Amino acid sequence: MGFLDEMASKAVSGLSGSSNPVASTILEMINNQPGGLSGLVQRFRDKGLGELVNSWVSTGPNLPTSSDQIQHALGNEQVQQFAAKAGISPDLASSKLAELLPLIVDKLTPDGQIPQQSSLLRSGMDFLKSLGKTGTTG
Repeated sequence: MGFLDEMASKAVSGLSGSSNPVASTILEMINNQPGGLSGLVQRFRDKGLGELVNSWVSTGPNLPTSSDQIQHALGNEQVQQFAAKAGISPDLASSKLAELLPLIVDKLTPDGQIPQQSSLLRSGMDFLKSLGKTGTTG
């Protein structure tokens, strides 16, 4: 089990039904990327979306993200796999990814840099807990 999988599992069990399954699935998707979070960021850069993904990592505001940009960077197959795991339609999956992926990457990189795994684990856990407290649902 990867560290983000473990983090998502702990967060889900710790939040007792108030967790966000879509956010947990996004964390799992990040973990399953070759290179994890660094690999995901590089994938966006390779697809010409470096400015966009850099805004998520930086300490400044996140640039608006469209479902088309998510589809372009991740590809149809990965969006469909995400949709299946999250239990939502592929169209909704692109929209949810456009909404939540920037927030999650932003929260996982609070100092404007991709952290070491132990810091990433703590940041991800804190983020999932905050979703449960605000009542945000998938």
